[in-house]
Amino acid sequence: MVSSPVKTQESGVLNPSINGVQTAQSDLRDSLVTWLPQKSKGQATIPVIKSRLEWGTLSLPENRLFGTDGIRGRAGDLLTPALVLQLGFWAGQVLQTHATKPGPVVIGQDSRNSSSMLAMALSAGLTAAGLEVWDLGLCPTPGVAHLTSSTEAIGGVMISASHNPPEDNGIKFFGAQGNKLPLEAQEQIEAALRGQTAELSVVTDKWGQRYQRPELLREYCTSLKEPLITAQGDSTPLKGMRIVLDLAWGAAVELAPRVFQALGAEVICLHDRPDGDRINVNCGSTHLGLLKDAVMTHRADLGFAFDGDADRVLAVDNQGRAVDGDYILYLWGMVLRQENRLPGQAIVATVMSNLGFERAWEQQGGTLIRAAVGDQYVHAEMLRHGAVLGGEQSGHILCRHFGVSGDGLLTALHLAQLIQQSGLSLADLVNQSFQTYPQKLKNVRVEDRVRRLQWQECEPLRSAIAQAEAAMGNQGRVLVRASGTEPLIRVMVEAVTHQLVNQWTEALVKVVEQNLA
Repeated sequence: MVSSPVKTQESGVLNPSINGVQTAQSDLRDSLVTWLPQKSKGQATIPVIKSRLEWGTLSLPENRLFGTDGIRGRAGDLLTPALVLQLGFWAGQVLQTHATKPGPVVIGQDSRNSSSMLAMALSAGLTAAGLEVWDLGLCPTPGVAHLTSSTEAIGGVMISASHNPPEDNGIKFFGAQGNKLPLEAQEQIEAALRGQTAELSVVTDKWGQRYQRPELLREYCTSLKEPLITAQGDSTPLKGMRIVLDLAWGAAVELAPRVFQALGAEVICLHDRPDGDRINVNCGSTHLGLLKDAVMTHRADLGFAFDGDADRVLAVDNQGRAVDGDYILYLWGMVLRQENRLPGQAIVATVMSNLGFERAWEQQGGTLIRAAVGDQYVHAEMLRHGAVLGGEQSGHILCRHFGVSGDGLLTALHLAQLIQQSGLSLADLVNQSFQTYPQKLKNVRVEDRVRRLQWQECEPLRSAIAQAEAAMGNQGRVLVRASGTEPLIRVMVEAVTHQLVNQWTEALVKVVEQNLA
C-alpha cells in the first residue's frame, strides 16, 4: 500500500514552504463559498456550505460541462484557470461525500502547454477543499487510474484532451476504484459549479497539501511488466523483437520505451519528447503514415501508435498495414478463449466495430456484445454481462484480467507477447483472422448543439436512413451519431461492396449537410 509522504520533525510537512500558503488557502476557500449559520448534529458542529459562488468574469455554457469523457474544450476558452479552480474545490467536496475513508487525490497530465496551468488551478481547488493532492506530473491516463485504485486515494484526475489537437484540453475524473466517476457524482459537481445544488454538509477544518509524487509511476510500470514475466517465467519475454513506437509527443514518451526495453525488445521511437505544440499533430494513433514508413524502413516486427494520453493504441504489422481495435480484440480474445479465461466467450465492442469481426467471432462460437461509443459504455456492458475483454475499433481496449481502465501500453505489451508466443508475424495472424467489410466514416460539422444532439428528429434524415437500410438488407448497415467530444455528426456505412458503401455514405452526408449543418 502506498502511503502519504512522511512528515519531517522540523516543519511537520514534506515541504516546509507549504505552510506559508495555508492562509492563502483559507482566503481562497472563503471566496469560493458562502457560509451559512452552523447546524448542530448531535454534539458536533458542522459548517454547511452552499454552492452559491461569486462568479465575477466566470461564465458557463448552457449545455452540460461533462461529456462522454469528462470536461473537454479549448484551453483558455472553456477551460480557464478560474473555472478549473472552482471545479477542483467542488470536486473535492463531492469526492469526500462519496469516500468511505479519508485519502488523497491523484493527478496526472499530458504534455499540452496548458496542462501544467490547469493542474495547478485544480490542485488549488482540491487543497482548498481540504484534500491532499499527489501530483504524478507527465504520465499516461491509465497510470492515474491504476494508482488511484491501488493506493488509498479517494479519486483521481487526468488533465488531457486525449487525441484532440494541442489547443484543446480536458479534465477526466476517476472514482476510488480507478473507474470513471459515476454520472451522479459528475452531476453533483456540475450543479455545485452552477449554484444549483442542494446544501453540502462537509467538515472543513483543515487545509490540504500538494506533493510531487512521480516515483509512484514505478509501481505502475511494474504492474505492466509483471503479468508478461509471470506468464513466461522469463524476465525478457520480448527479447528478439524490434518494435517501433510512435509516442505522439505525448504522455507516454518517458514510460513506454522504458517498459518495452526492460522486457527485452529493441525499440525505435518516433515523436518521443513531450511537446505541447505538436502533441497528436500528424502523428500517433490518428495518423499512422509515419509509423508505417518506419516499420518498413527498419524492418521491424511491428509498430504501435499511441494517442496523446496513451489510453488507446493502434498497431502496424510487418507489412506496413494498420491493425485496429477490432483485430486486437479478436486476437486477444482467441488467446484468452484457449486459456479458458473468457467467460461466455463474450467480447464487448461498440456499434462502430466491423461486421466482419462480429461474424468471424460468432463462427468461433463466441458472442459479440455491442455498446455505445465510449469506453465508459463498454465498461458498463462488460460489468453487466460479466465480460473481461472489451474495447473500441479506435484502439481503446479494456481487459479486466490486467487493468482497471483502457490502457494503450498494457494492450501493446500483451499484443507483442501474443505475437512472440505464436511464432507467427502479426501479418500472418491478421490474415488468419477475418476479412473486414468495406466501411466508410464521414464527419459533418454541425455547430448548433441542439440540432446536433436531436438529429433523430430530422425527418429527411430518418427517411434517408430507412431507405439505405432497406436497400442493403443484411448486406450492410448504417450508423449515424452525434460526437460526444466534438461538434460533429458522424455518418458510417458498412456493406459487402465498396459501391454500396460509397453510394449510401454520400447520400446520407448530403442529407445531413442540407438539413442540419
